[in-house]
Amino acid sequence: MKPLYPLRFEPIFKHNLWGGQRLPGFLNRTPPHDNAIGEAWVVSDVEGSLSRVADGVLEGTTLRELLAADAARILGTATAPQGKFPLLLKFIDARQELSVQVHPNDEQAAKLGPGMFGKTEAWVVLDSCEQTSRLYAGFAHGISADCFRKALRDKTTPGTLHSFTPKQGDCLFLEAGTVHAIGANLLIFEVQQTSDITYRLYDWDRVDSQTGKPRQLHIEEGLAASDFGRGPCNPVRPKVNDSEGVRRELLVNCEYFTLNRLTSRVPFRIGAKGQCRMVVCVGGSGEILWNGHRSAIATGDTVLLPAEVGEATCVPSREVVLMECGLPQ
Repeated sequence: MKPLYPLRFEPIFKHNLWGGQRLPGFLNRTPPHDNAIGEAWVVSDVEGSLSRVADGVLEGTTLRELLAADAARILGTATAPQGKFPLLLKFIDARQELSVQVHPNDEQAAKLGPGMFGKTEAWVVLDSCEQTSRLYAGFAHGISADCFRKALRDKTTPGTLHSFTPKQGDCLFLEAGTVHAIGANLLIFEVQQTSDITYRLYDWDRVDSQTGKPRQLHIEEGLAASDFGRGPCNPVRPKVNDSEGVRRELLVNCEYFTLNRLTSRVPFRIGAKGQCRMVVCVGGSGEILWNGHRSAIATGDTVLLPAEVGEATCVPSREVVLMECGLPQ
């Protein structure tokens, strides 16, 4: 079998009525004929949106096919639930507000059918506008199910949610069941479970210009999935380790994924022996060195380091900022 290498995938662009125009340029891709690209899925094993390797001897191979051939070479000891890669990585360009929404947990999603998973996620703010940007995460103090249902009827939903003006670099961890919304003029990196189940609860009373109608809401399903015991959700406080010129910030360590931010001007280790890691460059540029080989990495690039590759070295050209996502072992 041919040895694996750091894998890059072609981004999958998603049209959204609230989307903007920044993602193709950010990912160094030719813009599609669409001025409302809300999301770019850069690692995906969601049905209908399977990532394909962008280069090398495996070019054109889907992530699903790689797992089917030999999952351990990709994942190490981590599991592929029902044969799927467990995480979805994406960028979000919100020109307008996203809907107020919620995602089910694993138990709730499993009732919808085989191969369905809950959606716990984390956001990292890459760019924001201090004048107009807001993040909505969790309920304000004292909001009950009855209060929220009344607000949905009265179209006063935003007032029931905890909200704040985000800063560049903020990370928000959102467990399944947390009602949330991304406000306008935000560029965000997201890591989540491999799931595309979203229940819209409120959509700012807007109309889809293509259909002339409001988008579908999922009030009863969303209320059933909402965790009313969870109050305000604020940015995480990273655990920081500054050593030998490398700043390592642990942002999230949950049952589904780990998320670290690495900032450095000097060469540093990425990945881990026998483990699968995803490395996303959100600032600067440099090179990845592994097993005597090297390849460039720049802002907007996402690289999956298979467990077979394990550790590698990032050599910054100047300062580089990487998000590193890992899987539970």
